[in-house]
Amino acid sequence: MSEQLRQDMQCESLLECFHGLKRLDKQCFRVLTQSEEPLTVDEIAEIVNRERSTAYRSIQRLLQAGFIQKEQINYDQGGYYHVYSATNPDEIANGMQRLLNDWYAKMGQLIREFEEKYAETKNKGTQSGPRSEFDSDPNHGSESGSDPQTESEVTAEQ
Repeated sequence: MSEQLRQDMQCESLLECFHGLKRLDKQCFRVLTQSEEPLTVDEIAEIVNRERSTAYRSIQRLLQAGFIQKEQINYDQGGYYHVYSATNPDEIANGMQRLLNDWYAKMGQLIREFEEKYAETKNKGTQSGPRSEFDSDPNHGSESGSDPQTESEVTAEQ
């Protein structure tokens, strides 16, 4: 995560970062955003130069993420087919903003829990509980076994 925060992110990287979309998914999304009319999976597959089944999997990931919409077109003589179009970019941006806000709130809660847990551990250790390797040992660090800070104060007074 810290590496992703440090690197320069392009707009398309948000799709990868927020929803784990792949390169082909982003290509399919770009095709749909640039198209003036909805497209079938076959049309999308031809444009991105991939097999229909591969393009279909990308379309399914985009649908699941809410980045595209599916519409059923019925034939007059019976039967149907599906076409796909990009979701309104404002809706997508609002959804990503909600995800970011939820993530930020969750990370804040986890940080607070971390602070509380380790503050309790430290407080318990200094009251009367067992010592850990992280607690300071008053007999460690000075020859006389006295508190090093007190020893410094005595030295300064002399």
